[in-house]
Amino acid sequence: MPVNYAKLGIRFEYPENWILDEEEARDTRNAATVYAPSGAFWSVNLQPADDGEPQALIDSVLETLRQEYPDIDEEPVRETVEDWDMIGYEANFYCLDLTNTAQIRAVPSPFGTFVIVAQAEDREYERLGPVFRAMTISLLRNSLGKGTP
Repeated sequence: MPVNYAKLGIRFEYPENWILDEEEARDTRNAATVYAPSGAFWSVNLQPADDGEPQALIDSVLETLRQEYPDIDEEPVRETVEDWDMIGYEANFYCLDLTNTAQIRAVPSPFGTFVIVAQAEDREYERLGPVFRAMTISLLRNSLGKGTP
């Protein structure tokens, strides 16, 4: 049974065995992160429209990853999910001798830009990719409604 998260304009569903970052949830920031039992995570941040263009926001996330993982490989991505156009990156890097994938996406909306990051070790990413996608779809449907803004 999924758990519903709804705070400060961010609404989505996540698996009941995942853990919500309670400190972030109590904070007044427009952000939420949930962790799989294995440590993989899915995170969303709602940036006000005047905080920058979607491309600048995802570039900032990618730069943070580059600082942590200098040998990161990234590829720009454009995709449409539930009629919403998303831009972002697929990033691959090594952590503790394991390959990892981070999916970075930005979705502009009338409320600001949703920045979504999902990350997992590659073997786990194959299994969790559909879960990450389902959480993103629930965010789009529950926070933005269906259809392009």
